[in-house]
Amino acid sequence: MLKRFIDIFRIRSGERKECLIALVWFMALNLVSVVTYWEKLHVVTGNYRKLFVSKYHVSGFDPLTYVVVSDWDTSYNVYRHPLLAFFFWPLSMTNKALISVTGMNWALPLMGVVLTVCGTYSFLFLRRILHDVIGLGQRDSNLLCAFFFSFGYIMLSVMVPDHFVMSMTCLLLALWLAGEKLKRGSAMNLWQTIGLFLLTAGVSLNNGLKIFLMAMVTRRRRFLEWRYLLLGVVLPALLLWYFARWEYRQFVLPNELARKEIKARKNKEYVEKIRREVKDSLQNSRASALSVEKGAGVAADSVLIETNVERIQRERAKAKYKRDSQKIWNVNKGKPFMEGEFMGWTDKSTPRWRSIVENVFGEAIQLHRDYALGDALRNRPAIVNYSGYWRYVNYGVEALIAVLFLVGIWMGRRQLFLWTVMSCFLMDMFLHLGLGFGLNEVYIMTAHYMFAVPIAVAYVLKHFKKERIFLRAAITVVTLFLLIWNGSIILHCI
Repeated sequence: MLKRFIDIFRIRSGERKECLIALVWFMALNLVSVVTYWEKLHVVTGNYRKLFVSKYHVSGFDPLTYVVVSDWDTSYNVYRHPLLAFFFWPLSMTNKALISVTGMNWALPLMGVVLTVCGTYSFLFLRRILHDVIGLGQRDSNLLCAFFFSFGYIMLSVMVPDHFVMSMTCLLLALWLAGEKLKRGSAMNLWQTIGLFLLTAGVSLNNGLKIFLMAMVTRRRRFLEWRYLLLGVVLPALLLWYFARWEYRQFVLPNELARKEIKARKNKEYVEKIRREVKDSLQNSRASALSVEKGAGVAADSVLIETNVERIQRERAKAKYKRDSQKIWNVNKGKPFMEGEFMGWTDKSTPRWRSIVENVFGEAIQLHRDYALGDALRNRPAIVNYSGYWRYVNYGVEALIAVLFLVGIWMGRRQLFLWTVMSCFLMDMFLHLGLGFGLNEVYIMTAHYMFAVPIAVAYVLKHFKKERIFLRAAITVVTLFLLIWNGSIILHCI
């Protein structure tokens, strides 16, 4: 079993040259990121969250992993990323040792190593899917891998301190294994299901559902066997959920209570300050007047003071609400379908078609020059159009990719593996376009779903053998264009 596990990650002789090129490319991307931010972020401080959040701005990506690696804590949302902080614990301990020796924070280069490794194995697993599972030749497999990794937010995912490239690596690994199972007519066994679920869902909980989808496809009716269903699906899901609850109570809740206590104290001080201001104003206005009956005057003044304090609080709260409603993070948030802990994250007001054109198949693949790498919660509109003379090229490239994608789905419509991939894609589209989760910055999640594009296009190359030379030429031109277009914007703006 251990040998089979090691074999999964062993790079074969026919893959080494391509993986070396990919490794050098991802190292170069991460070197750019480290060199750009090293001077600002290598310092040792007592408040890493404040340092990284205030200094690191690349689109809407969170620098929380830098915080975790610098001074370990469960800084992520523990319900969405229940095991992620624990995966980074060894890296954090390594960084702590380096800090004690050098007096500098090595979170950036250490995270760069992780991102480079994940990017390289994402390349490897995607290439195996294209070559081993779908049956493309090596040249076409390499071309589609280069095509995929020229996408704007795939390039960014490999060089920013967020979890997306880790999720992509887990999902491509699972898809490759599922594809191999389908080829051989075998099924994903119990331990594979549990291991892949805990790994994938531990990084990002919603992606764990995709592992169950893959298991369902490979096992078919055997998926409903009560022992497998209980031990491979229900039990791991419950254990992970209860672990997240324990993690919340152990690490998050004490900090939340402390913050609430500080907030309550500050609010009390704020109200007391208003009360003193009202009292001073009232005393000044009556300084020249004679008091009638001292006891009755004090009682009347007390009621008047409290009335004015409440009025001022309401007015200031109303003014703050008005100011906040005009800020870009609130404008881009969109209106939820209903209020609630989870449904409050939905979005029914952001336009769907424009989101598909400008974000899902737009910004995700070709970065916009306007508001380049801007944050939808800080300084970027939710929808940005391509502009200038280049917009004809941008929309033309997007249309070509969309057509190839749709044709690939049609050509592979009888392939169970393609529908396994598409089930993952459609799950994300339901969450983002249907319910509106994260729709205002859906491109950030590109690494979770966009691998469906090169996999679908693989069926185009496989089907149209006579026209393959023209398809290769078109994909090569698009790939070179995307590398130059996205690369120049990233180098200029990161």
